[in-house]
Amino acid sequence: QVQLVESGGGLVQPGGSLRLSCAASGRIFRLAAMGWYRQAPGKERELVATITSDFRTEYADSVKDRFTISRDNAKNTMYLQMNSLKPEDTAVYYCKAGHYSGLQFANYWGQGTQVTVSS
Repeated sequence: QVQLVESGGGLVQPGGSLRLSCAASGRIFRLAAMGWYRQAPGKERELVATITSDFRTEYADSVKDRFTISRDNAKNTMYLQMNSLKPEDTAVYYCKAGHYSGLQFANYWGQGTQVTVSS
């Protein structure tokens, strides 16, 4: 079993920055692709950014050039640097990680961290 814990959320003014972290723990054999998702009130959960185990990244159009996803495989931790934040970035941010245990694969989710962008 793998546990994911997000941290770093909070209240920030428009134009500000936040850095989210997602730490994986438990019986970790091999983490695969990881990603950040977000869900705003009344909306469906949407993809923000993903990163593979060999550091290939993809971003939603709405966050390109503002957000940067990264990971430290030695620490089993993923990050999301968010700059130039806008009110529409307000949401609960979730991390997701794929994990291989032998031939078995499973996806795990964190509990989420609130990001509020408001003046």
